[in-house]
Amino acid sequence: MLEVKNIETLYGLIMALRGVSLQLEEHKITAILGSNGAGKSTLIKTIMGMLDDQPDKGTIELDGKRIDRKDTEDIVRMGLAFVPEGREVFNELTVLENLQMGAYTRSSAEAKKDIEWIFTLFPRLKERIKQLAGTLSGGEQQMVAIARALMMHPRILFLDEPSLGLSPLLTKEIFATIKQINQEAGTTILLVEQNANMALSVCHRGYVMENGRFVLDGTPEALMADKDVQEFYLGVKSEVSVKGFQRYKRKKHWR
Repeated sequence: MLEVKNIETLYGLIMALRGVSLQLEEHKITAILGSNGAGKSTLIKTIMGMLDDQPDKGTIELDGKRIDRKDTEDIVRMGLAFVPEGREVFNELTVLENLQMGAYTRSSAEAKKDIEWIFTLFPRLKERIKQLAGTLSGGEQQMVAIARALMMHPRILFLDEPSLGLSPLLTKEIFATIKQINQEAGTTILLVEQNANMALSVCHRGYVMENGRFVLDGTPEALMADKDVQEFYLGVKSEVSVKGFQRYKRKKHWR
């Protein structure tokens, strides 16, 4: 459906993405794991055309047609929606007005039907429909941001760190909804996330990114069984001495 081929993205003289290739399967959830600064958000912004004159090299294709270097508004109209890190809701608009902003490319009749579905996904938003988005809690704002993107009726939904700043309970709720969106609407989802446990619990395929490149990919089961992923992303300790602490910092095998 979407294929990224060997792209390189530059921030000035800094190479943020180094020969990244990725394929998104239709109706599947793909997760990209990695720490801050790994290049995860840069990849989404490059695909969405949000970085001027990027990628510097490589191609991005949707249904076999190149979309790299197109304007963001044109890419959005092709059915790609983006929920940014930090939510970025319209603080001075109500919940309903935020949702309506997400549907600006569609007819009012189509959008009205989807609002009812949105409220089955996020019942709390229906209770706060007339409340200003800026007065909502962090978790509620994340719901608004996801719901606003869904009002586009996207073919592909990009989610950048949806668990950022949320409590464990709200994180579970958000990820359950992400899975529900994929199952009920068949939406293809690319999920960028530091919380490896939650991301691997909902995805069909995962990638590990470090220093602007993918170092590992596979099914969630295969990644969860990988010793490096266990130690460096899932918090599973290894190489423990008889005294009960790690003797040394083990090098990752992909280095």
